[in-house]
Amino acid sequence: MSNPRVHSKTHPDKPAYIMARSGEVVTYLQLEENANRCAHFFRDVGLNVKDKIAILMENNSRFMEISQAAIRAGLFYTPISTHLISSEIEYIVNNCEAKLFITSYLKKEAASELADILPDDVILVMVDGTIEGYDSYEDIISKYPATPVPDETTGIDILYSSGTTGMPKGIVPSFPNLPFEERTVGVQRGCDLYEINENSVYLSMAPLYHSAPHRTCNIVLYAGGTIIIMESFDALESLSLVEEYGVTHTQGVPTMFIRMLKLSEEERNRFNLSTLKCAIHGAASIPVPIKEKMIKWWGPILIEYYSGTEQNGATMIFSEDWLKHKGSVGRAILGEIHILDSKGNELPPGEAGVIYFSGGDYFEYLDDPDKTAESRNPKGWSTLFDMGYVDEEGYLYLTDRKTNMIISGGVNIYPQETENHLVTHPKVKDVAVFGIPHEEFGEEVKAVVQPFEMSDTGPELEKELIDFCKMKLSKMKCPKSVDFIEDFPRTPAGKLMKRFLRDKYWEDQGEKI
Repeated sequence: MSNPRVHSKTHPDKPAYIMARSGEVVTYLQLEENANRCAHFFRDVGLNVKDKIAILMENNSRFMEISQAAIRAGLFYTPISTHLISSEIEYIVNNCEAKLFITSYLKKEAASELADILPDDVILVMVDGTIEGYDSYEDIISKYPATPVPDETTGIDILYSSGTTGMPKGIVPSFPNLPFEERTVGVQRGCDLYEINENSVYLSMAPLYHSAPHRTCNIVLYAGGTIIIMESFDALESLSLVEEYGVTHTQGVPTMFIRMLKLSEEERNRFNLSTLKCAIHGAASIPVPIKEKMIKWWGPILIEYYSGTEQNGATMIFSEDWLKHKGSVGRAILGEIHILDSKGNELPPGEAGVIYFSGGDYFEYLDDPDKTAESRNPKGWSTLFDMGYVDEEGYLYLTDRKTNMIISGGVNIYPQETENHLVTHPKVKDVAVFGIPHEEFGEEVKAVVQPFEMSDTGPELEKELIDFCKMKLSKMKCPKSVDFIEDFPRTPAGKLMKRFLRDKYWEDQGEKI
């Protein structure tokens, strides 16, 4: 397996990555030299193998450089969501025991608050400018040599869960304990699955602090390809970039595809997308009609995976197989799938239960032995608490998160199917379905819809959407009422922060009681 250092010698002037809007180019030689300088800085301030740092930055030209430096210095590094508030960021920095915190001038408001509340021994550094309490990253690394640190060891990320059901949890993988140039963690597997090589041009549309885009970017760097990093996602811009750079690979979430499909026909057909060979997607369920339309538009190049940051197991399905098994997320490529009932018994094909994997990568939740233990069964199989079933051929189908289940009159209802149908309505931009209190049945089905035009909302659209559900779904799965909202709380990975919507209805109920 190759690595960025090799490419810095064989193709020093080749772009390792390009920032989409600014056009800034970082070559493999620049990446190599600056990552080495940063690694020397880490050592100089006392960071040793297995020490921890935290990174809070938007997508910018320093992000991959700093993470590459952490990998070379054998550190655990934690990218943090830029959508979190200061108290949540403080929690993560303290929870992961970061000895150094790197942020950017763009995040100066949160950074200023954090300078006053983080422990005094945490080193504070800022890129693209400085404020009081922070040292300039650019000034610091310019003082160090561009050669590798003498004790290079492969580091790895500690990523945090989205925090949709409480405070986020740090996910600690096994430490590679390998020399940097022998790093193979997930790299070869990714190159083989997605056919990524030195000729690949990868369009990264999502925030770099999220696990899937961040890890895929590292795969591309090891393969010697070029990354086009979008500062933030825009549907029309993403199509333009495919044509401009001859993009061969990209990765998105269903929300991105939905927004592309809801562009006008003229906008969708404006650009030449013929260079695209692979479109990876996961992180959230994709409605069958949406995927059908994407395959019709882009061709059979979509590759869907199901996995978590924990990497306890994974499935994958290519477009050709998906067309024969519509709705499936594929068969296991990492670990073995087990579907268990509420008593821990393994279920036969066709019956839905909690999805467990055996034989996947090891992980634990940082400083949370109870949550780690909760994710295992007595046989040591692990779960992310998703629900699903397998068919006779071993293809996995997701039904929902166990925590999203609605119990109405003793009947278990999983809202994902309702959401997948409602989002195909032409007036619906996004939708969330969940249970709200009902005096007789315990819960009833509620839909909250983000329309394209708020001027369309009202009783008529509510009835239209409920009737739209009744045309396709059983009565118990259809919402009894629909509320409208201008924007949804979502993680940048595309996952709906459903708890923030649902809790309001339950809090209101508490006030009535």
